[in-house]
Amino acid sequence: MRDHALGGQTLPMIPIRRGEGVWLEDFNGKRYLDAVSSWWTNLFGHTNPKIGAAIKKQLDSLEHVMLAGFTHEPVIQLSEQLVNLAPSGLTRCFYADNGSSAIEVAAKMSFHYWHNQGKHQKRRFITLENSYHGETLGALALGNVELYKQIYQPLLMDVITAPSPDCFHRDSGETWEQYSHRMIEPMRKILEQHAAEACAVIIEPLVQCAGNMRMHHPIYLKLLRQACDEFGVHLIADEIAVGFGRTGTLFACEQAGISPDFMCLSKGLTGGYLPLSTVLTTESIYGAFYDEYISLRAFLHSHSYTGNPLACAAALATLNIFATEPVLARNRQLSEHLQHRTQALNDHPHVAEVRQHGMICAIELIRNKKTREQYDWQQRRGLRIYHHALQQGILLRPIGNVVYFMPPYVITEQEIDYLVDTATQGIELATCD
Repeated sequence: MRDHALGGQTLPMIPIRRGEGVWLEDFNGKRYLDAVSSWWTNLFGHTNPKIGAAIKKQLDSLEHVMLAGFTHEPVIQLSEQLVNLAPSGLTRCFYADNGSSAIEVAAKMSFHYWHNQGKHQKRRFITLENSYHGETLGALALGNVELYKQIYQPLLMDVITAPSPDCFHRDSGETWEQYSHRMIEPMRKILEQHAAEACAVIIEPLVQCAGNMRMHHPIYLKLLRQACDEFGVHLIADEIAVGFGRTGTLFACEQAGISPDFMCLSKGLTGGYLPLSTVLTTESIYGAFYDEYISLRAFLHSHSYTGNPLACAAALATLNIFATEPVLARNRQLSEHLQHRTQALNDHPHVAEVRQHGMICAIELIRNKKTREQYDWQQRRGLRIYHHALQQGILLRPIGNVVYFMPPYVITEQEIDYLVDTATQGIELATCD
């Protein structure tokens, strides 16, 4: 907050007056291209008329009713559509308010499932290095952000951490697929050792977004699904950031041809309009809680705004855009253009790697390309790029020394050109000393 302090020059707050498409506008009339989709939520642009109209229409009939003993049309329609779109076998939806809450739901439901099966020793979770799943205590424990773990460790449950399949660490000449194939072996060893006490493995499919946008090959997901089945452990897919077309398919899991036991969705679910999340799970897991009241097997979780009708209306409008417009086909064209425009940065002396899955592209800066010596995080090189981009009318928000693009799907090729050109200028300025 000191960076944002009144009169401070480092990071002055920017009051936004309005938004339209990929653009945000401040009270002085200056516009900013939203290159990060306002923290990865916005899919079809700000003030999208179709989503806005759906919310306004819903507002005239029902703003909210508790989803306990009551229900409503938007949540029923949304559940039916999500089940039809999701990987096969995911037939039940449990709603919450945000991404972290969805992770809490999935973790509790996995644990409670095994409890109801009489396997009370199953109470731990397996997570990946460099992972991030949110900032409530359960979600924080399931992630692997070192700074958070150092501070909040006394409050967190004990988890088992496996090496990440992050392909940035592959050997010279090794392909993404080869490295991802190799990295399933330490996970298999952990499962073999801890399966009796493990509830689930949790993974961000294809992209560890908050973890410097590090990526892996779909083969890892396929092999992980097989390993979880072999050792009797659930698989939780955290698609909160990567779902709804971000990686090139509607859901990232599709690229591996797998179905997880739990799939967590949020962010783009409502097109970036309102908080809403859902956990999709299987009929067998649902059945483990279905019994007479006296058995006390019911799942114990609730939120006041669960399945809010306004948020569900936004989500239905978002899904309708996918259904009626060639969104994924257009995204493939845009991602190809983005790949073409960023390819030259691979030759930059201070760029370690340019990597991409669909509409997520990341450029990792490095001090020494040969030795892979990293820049000191305290130098805040990414902040220099952020400042430069703001001056040029672009909202970039690097993660440490990683510049990334995750724009709304309504961006044009010309706007991508401007985005890449500006980022390239910022990289030059940030690495010139």
